[in-house]
Amino acid sequence: MKFKSVLLLLFTLGFYFTSFAQTTPKVLPVAEHYQGGQEALLADIQKMLVYPPMAKRNRIQGECVVAFTLETDGSINNQKLIKNVGGGCGDEAMRVVKNLKFKAPGYRFDATVPVRFTLPKPGSN
Repeated sequence: MKFKSVLLLLFTLGFYFTSFAQTTPKVLPVAEHYQGGQEALLADIQKMLVYPPMAKRNRIQGECVVAFTLETDGSINNQKLIKNVGGGCGDEAMRVVKNLKFKAPGYRFDATVPVRFTLPKPGSN
């Protein structure tokens, strides 16, 4: 009986922490060097994003992650694709991140930015 109670408690705590982790927004340290902060950075990424035709046709969705070095003057160097969902999404994520305009932080640092590809639900515009 005691074993079942402990198992139930562990299951409940696991469910709580899993749901907490999914609802907590990611904080992007590089966003402090973007005009308007994190919300503006993510919104601008979505505005510039052109869904690749192959990914759209094959209903590919997910998150690509691009790593780069933010230079002292705000320019981007050494772009690398860390995570790719396929269908041309990785190339599009690299293009979008390359076109982002950061403020000059005054020092160099490495950063990552997620680029989310989400298709609209059928029936919605």
